[in-house]
Amino acid sequence: MVYRFILVSDEEDNFFREIKIDSEAKFIDFHKAILESVGYPDDQLTSFFMCEDNWEKREEITREEMHTRSDEDSWVMDSTRLSDLIEDEGQRLIYVFDPLADRCFFIELKEIQTGCDLDAPVCTRKSGKAPKQTLDFDELAKTQNSIDTGESFYGDEGFNEDDLDSEGFDMGEGGGSDTVSLDSIDDLY
Repeated sequence: MVYRFILVSDEEDNFFREIKIDSEAKFIDFHKAILESVGYPDDQLTSFFMCEDNWEKREEITREEMHTRSDEDSWVMDSTRLSDLIEDEGQRLIYVFDPLADRCFFIELKEIQTGCDLDAPVCTRKSGKAPKQTLDFDELAKTQNSIDTGESFYGDEGFNEDDLDSEGFDMGEGGGSDTVSLDSIDDLY
């Protein structure tokens, strides 16, 4: 079987990649195909995450063995086949390409093609420029230091903290950076 995946980014509006890969390939093969399709060097400790429909992260497939507790399943790219974890069209994954800043691509299995095989993964369609692989924290720090963050930076200098309605803010769990709504991936093919 051949899997047809679509990759999108929440940083670049016109970016997408379509990658076809054999279902019996390993996650390391998928990792290398992604890097090749976007022109990134293979020098980061990347991970895949299996996701729920709302992009909530579940199982992590790591580049290196992470010595987890013995009662937890450990998934490593070199030894895990795509078909071990992916069975249905619509399956969603996250590929973290910049682990320090937790930046990623959002991936969806758009089609399972039965009765055929692929010797090697192939990027069959691409559009847009990929985001930079890593953020330059030195440049980011220089930019932040040049911004005037005095009292007037936030607006009203006469702000009174007692005027804040803390009941009006939902500070509960969920809605963190692990969940993203990406309608654009559904519009592709």
